[in-house]
Amino acid sequence: MAAAAGYLAIALLLLSVAPLSAAKPNILFMMADQLRADLIAAAGNNITKTPNVDRLAREGVMFRNAFSSTPTCTPARAAILTGKKPWNHGMLGYGAVAKQYPYEMPRAMAEDGYYTKSIGKDHFGWDKNLNEGISHGYMDTDLYDGLTEEFDDYDQWFNKTNPGVNPMATGLTWNDYRGRPYALPEYYHPTAWVGRAAVDFLDNYNRSEPFMLKVSFHRPHSPYDPPKRLMDIYNVSDMPAPYQGSNWDNRFAIKYNTTPSPGIWCGDIGLDVVKHSRQAYYGSVTFVDEWVGHILGALQQRGWLESTLILFTADHGDMIGDHYHFRKGFPYEGSAHIPMLIRWPDTMTTKNHGPVTVSRGIIREEPVELRDLFPTFLDAAASRPSKPLDGQSLLNLLSDNVTDGQWREYVDLEHDVCYNVTNHWNALTDGHMKYVFRAYFGDEQLFDLDNDPHEMTNLAGNATWEKPLELWRSRMVKQFQEEGRGPDWVSPDGKLMRRIKGQLYSPNYPRK
Repeated sequence: MAAAAGYLAIALLLLSVAPLSAAKPNILFMMADQLRADLIAAAGNNITKTPNVDRLAREGVMFRNAFSSTPTCTPARAAILTGKKPWNHGMLGYGAVAKQYPYEMPRAMAEDGYYTKSIGKDHFGWDKNLNEGISHGYMDTDLYDGLTEEFDDYDQWFNKTNPGVNPMATGLTWNDYRGRPYALPEYYHPTAWVGRAAVDFLDNYNRSEPFMLKVSFHRPHSPYDPPKRLMDIYNVSDMPAPYQGSNWDNRFAIKYNTTPSPGIWCGDIGLDVVKHSRQAYYGSVTFVDEWVGHILGALQQRGWLESTLILFTADHGDMIGDHYHFRKGFPYEGSAHIPMLIRWPDTMTTKNHGPVTVSRGIIREEPVELRDLFPTFLDAAASRPSKPLDGQSLLNLLSDNVTDGQWREYVDLEHDVCYNVTNHWNALTDGHMKYVFRAYFGDEQLFDLDNDPHEMTNLAGNATWEKPLELWRSRMVKQFQEEGRGPDWVSPDGKLMRRIKGQLYSPNYPRK
């Protein structure tokens, strides 16, 4: 009996450290909210401290030209859920994620044999009758959406452990441009709560099926409130000044006679204020990175690093004062350009191109987008989508055999009216050029991102750039025509139409 018990103990120990499935890898999907692409040190930022995300770039692939097509929280998450572009999933701006879509990523992964778990921000809504978040196919959720009108899992935990304490004691609002150190013990910070929950999941997971774990940090989304120790590792004097264009953004340089509202979306608030905000934003990024490190450590401790596909990204960026803009919802790099990194198991085989052949640590230049996550996860599970998707598997780009024509040339971006009736636009980019049609003004912008990565100079109207401008304009006309957007968007003779009023949802948005 003693010997049998000993063999059983050894078997259980081996099970706890062995890959959970020889056929399908585990999937660790981590994302940060409002994290711009250039805040990752591996992307070339010599100020920020992100050693753990940098590890993913070093041991995997970083996609230099990754974008969020509709760069605010809810439509970006609809793209992740559905694998669709904005017109096809139906959210053209900051609306409500539909209660259910015809084909959803977590539900499909669960049907494919995965145990699906979501920790942190989903932004799917809260079912007050069931006292739980709307799941969209996640089998279990521990939610912190950062919304004052919702009472999610974090809020319930905080109020139980800190009765009578204000979780917003730092004194900042949810869309604040200001930054301050977190006023409460670090243990209670939402970033720490999300990170601990992820580590706990990995430490205790003992099911037989592979897991798909989504870890969605609310920060560095405002409030910019990192622990003081992390805010202090950055010097205000080292913070980069915001980019200000040479010929197009002065209309947004509003001068405030008094202290502006914390939730302003544009304006000239002075260099010192912007730099202090950036100091707190940078500290928030590093706090997320620390917890990414703890999560990777827990994965490695279980022996699962080489049986897990790891993907890290963001739902959108943050302008943090560039071009006199704040937060997100804009076509510009700070808002729409996001980090995207993948680390794959040594045994990873792609469905279309065979074994991974690219070297770890390389950078891919192809334009990728959040719609590509759903097909990527299906591909990792050796599955094919049961319904058409607009996205493509990023695993296809882990092969040296990818040739011209096998990946998209460019990606479409857009956002309905956000913050102000004038902020209403469509855009296209391949990561080298960017074309923007500002619907309210009915005018165009063209940026040469290779030579002007910070979008300082609008080339529309420059005779030298007339041909490229015509090419990008014709691509947008073609997109609208193929999608059947109608005469409010493009005239019968192929002219882009000025649109004063917005359109939040397309006809493809699920209404039931």
